[in-house]
Amino acid sequence: MFLLGFPLLLIPFAIYNIIAFMMPEVRFSAELFTIPMLSKENLAVSMGDMLVIFGIMILFVEIVKATRLGSRSIVDHLLSLILFIAMLGEFMIVRQAATSTFLLLVTLSFVDVIGGFSVTIRSSQRDIALEGMRRMDQALLADRFHLVVRTEQREMALYTLLLARDDGSLG
Repeated sequence: MFLLGFPLLLIPFAIYNIIAFMMPEVRFSAELFTIPMLSKENLAVSMGDMLVIFGIMILFVEIVKATRLGSRSIVDHLLSLILFIAMLGEFMIVRQAATSTFLLLVTLSFVDVIGGFSVTIRSSQRDIALEGMRRMDQALLADRFHLVVRTEQREMALYTLLLARDDGSLG
């Protein structure tokens, strides 16, 4: 998958910065639209709300990405950590980032970093545990039944059934 090794939460971070620095007249608290509720009230949805909702959806994709093991996932976690540090620094230093919307984006980035590391560690522990169980099963077979498990590689013939005719019939 081409998205591995790229922290997707960079997208809402970039959108926030583009709006905050290039369009200073636009406010994240400005109402975009309202949703009529069954309680006869109207729910006002702001641009900041939409950006946070978008960030939450991206966070789900990031957590799913964390379940994959390999060198790319390590790079992905490292880049997510760097993004979190950059976002935290911007939140504490830059005036335009001192909003509740940006605070929620920083929180999403923190959850991405911690969740990504946690999911990866649990996934790798499961793989190690399965290998340990395989060895324990082999030891049990050897101890109780005097059976030895051996693995070998050998070449085998492989046959495939293919369509031989253009009309789709077998022949």
